[in-house]
Amino acid sequence: MKIIPSPIHFRSLSTLHKTMGLSAPLHPLISVIDYGETRFDPKIFENGTKSDFYKISFKTKFNGKIRYGQGYYDFENGGMSFVSPGQVLRMDNEEADYSGMSLHIHPDFIRPYSLLKKIKEYSFFSYSAAEALYLSEKEKQTIKDVFDNIQNELNERIDQFSQDVIISQIELLLTYSNRFYNRQFITRKSVNNNLLSKMEDLLNEYFDNEKGVNALPTVEYLASKLNLTPRYLSDMLRHHTGQNAQQHIHDKLIEKAKEYLSESQFSVSETAYQLGFEHPQSLSKLFKKKTELTPNEYKQSLKKQK
Repeated sequence: MKIIPSPIHFRSLSTLHKTMGLSAPLHPLISVIDYGETRFDPKIFENGTKSDFYKISFKTKFNGKIRYGQGYYDFENGGMSFVSPGQVLRMDNEEADYSGMSLHIHPDFIRPYSLLKKIKEYSFFSYSAAEALYLSEKEKQTIKDVFDNIQNELNERIDQFSQDVIISQIELLLTYSNRFYNRQFITRKSVNNNLLSKMEDLLNEYFDNEKGVNALPTVEYLASKLNLTPRYLSDMLRHHTGQNAQQHIHDKLIEKAKEYLSESQFSVSETAYQLGFEHPQSLSKLFKKKTELTPNEYKQSLKKQK
């Protein structure tokens, strides 16, 4: 049995700085790393890395291609990516050749603030590198200014107000990132429309080929087929349609349920089985919620129309 080597686990910023060939961090719980100043052997990271920090990477220039959905796109102008504590990164796909900087934030630094709870609500921390945020020149300057503000605060004024000031800058950075992601959903409309079409095809294919398997399609299933993370898929759908991925699945289930119920030979139980429900009551509950009718009431309404 082949043993897969474990990734390097960075539990402290001082260890991270030392490994990257940098001097000790100015603060034990937060640090801005300029990749132009690092000196390290990439082979050290060939088994991947993970850390106990939030990491916000700002790539000012990216060399290579990124997979986005079903295609590859060149993003030479760089962008941003976001990583939560405990996520594993690999040099070959997550940390390709780029110049720029990264902000590392230990949860203990934000623990006294509402940001500790709020940061978990930013879904882009669950996106993959292929779903990175790509910036215009103006946006890039805006982000750089915030990074510089944090670095200047660490360099010059460690006092009783420093933490409050840095927290406000992190909140500003996340707000800008959220705004720019929403802009990206708009500017990549053609790509996203293509993904919407492919998702519809996947759902149709699933219900045509997976009948009676006692398994409903999941958000994770659709996302994996589209080479996206579940959170990115739901966020993209919500932006373009007002509904997340789970709601789209439910709409397709109701659409298919109506098709089966309109055929006299299918009972409610048989319809539930064909769609993958383990219990007919589960279908009835969803159907009632979506249509304000039970499946039997829907069947009766069809008879009255004839």
